Amino acid sequence: MSIGHTLLGLLESGPRHGYDLKRAFDEKFGHDRPLHYGQVYSTMSRLLKNGLVEVDGIEAGGGPERKRYAITEAGVTDVARWLATPEKPEPYLQSTLFTKVVLALLTGRSAAELLDTQRSEHLRMMRVLTERKRRGDLADQLICDHALFHLEADLRWLELAAARLDTLAREVTA
Repeated sequence: MSIGHTLLGLLESGPRHGYDLKRAFDEKFGHDRPLHYGQVYSTMSRLLKNGLVEVDGIEAGGGPERKRYAITEAGVTDVARWLATPEKPEPYLQSTLFTKVVLALLTGRSAAELLDTQRSEHLRMMRVLTERKRRGDLADQLICDHALFHLEADLRWLELAAARLDTLAREVTA
């Protein structure tokens, strides 16, 4: 995820302070990984330097000055370009799980046990996500569905790998 583009997109609804941007980010996108304040301010500094935001006002208070940021026309154009650019599909050809299966076979360990343990962990995570999806709003349901579909694909691969384990063992140890 591009933090900069996400913060720019949040600014399109109107100027905000860094604190407000962090809160909006965390509410919409940061359930599992909240944004750190330092990351917000370093990103805003970079966006300011690149002319994608401007300081819309500064408020003095009991603590440090609070800058209110506004998106510039260049920022709006940049967000529009980013939103229109498709994400590169991830082919997962460098899978840690596949590497572990092959190494287990090469070292004489039980690849079948490894696959069973991984299957259990995937199923556990699917139960957690299904419960979260059940309790969540539509946005939470959609992100959980995304994760669940990926986990389902992994489970299909785990089953396929288990069914082909003997053949794979012969090929990698030959």
